[in-house]
Amino acid sequence: MEQRFKASNAQPQQDAYLTKWLAPSNIALVKYWGKTPPQLPQNASLSFTLSDAQSQTEVRFTPLSIPTKRVSFSILFEGKEKPSFRPKLQAFFDHIIAYQPFLLHYDVAISSNNTFPHSSGIASSASSMAALAACLVDLETQLLPMDEKLKLEKISFLARLGSGSACRSVQGPTMAWGTHPSVVASSDFMAVAVNDIHPIFTTYCDTILLVDKGHKQVSSTLGHKLMHNHPYAAQRFAQANSQLAALLPVLKDGNLDAFIAIVEKEALDLHAMMMTSDPYFILMQPNTLHIINAVWQFRSETKIPLCFTLDAGANVHLLYPSNVSESVKAFIGSDLLQFCQNRQCVHDAVGTGIKKC
Repeated sequence: MEQRFKASNAQPQQDAYLTKWLAPSNIALVKYWGKTPPQLPQNASLSFTLSDAQSQTEVRFTPLSIPTKRVSFSILFEGKEKPSFRPKLQAFFDHIIAYQPFLLHYDVAISSNNTFPHSSGIASSASSMAALAACLVDLETQLLPMDEKLKLEKISFLARLGSGSACRSVQGPTMAWGTHPSVVASSDFMAVAVNDIHPIFTTYCDTILLVDKGHKQVSSTLGHKLMHNHPYAAQRFAQANSQLAALLPVLKDGNLDAFIAIVEKEALDLHAMMMTSDPYFILMQPNTLHIINAVWQFRSETKIPLCFTLDAGANVHLLYPSNVSESVKAFIGSDLLQFCQNRQCVHDAVGTGIKKC
């Protein structure tokens, strides 16, 4: 698998190359929590690709007269230098140089920004690493032609090495990552599109309620590590794979009751792992629980198929069909924004993945 992604024959060109890509974030329906080196998941996961919560990344590749031993790069975020981003990017480039050795012949100038509010608490690593990977593979296609299928696969492969869930932001509306017997061509090394889905899910909405826009007390990186000796790890990995198998026919048939049951259980299972790790921790806030209870009451009273999921944080993703968006948004405004920091939310919907600008 990995061997076919090595661009050993790509010869650097003498001209500078500028490219710019948009990549969206994604929200997992079946959660990935627990990994082994190099960024390989302990269980398969499945996500909705989002549309408007995007990172826009521009990269200028300038040829060097003498190749370097490590990739030469600079990073601007929202127009400002970001020294704090360098260690993660340096580790990323050190890892991918085996697959793109031609990068040693370029200075790589990265400029990135997000379309969603800065410091919103929305995880941007998936969108930013997917956009960067798209730029890197775009240069590679100038040096070594490849077909569209291989191009998308390599973007997902490289994005994974920067941030695991980033591999699921390449295509849409749904992507699966991790080897699974029910997903054709599934792989631990990249995500694949799941295309056999009911039309109702191709326009599904995701409103992100910004409960807490601050830094998480426990990072996702540490959270993944705590699964190594977790007493329920093996059961959790098996359960996630079982939930994914159950979700696939639901996505195909459009069974919203079954969809809601699986998605909400997965969200709570994820946070149960955090609360039972050693050391244990809680990323939900009191207002997270207020929102969950309000959603349950609203669904019970109205029969509108609104459900929630959670990322590794306090924010709540509300998922619902587009044909009930008016009613749901009215409910959000009247009942839920009071639980959000500065009454903020981000309205989004499923999307199709990366785009070249």
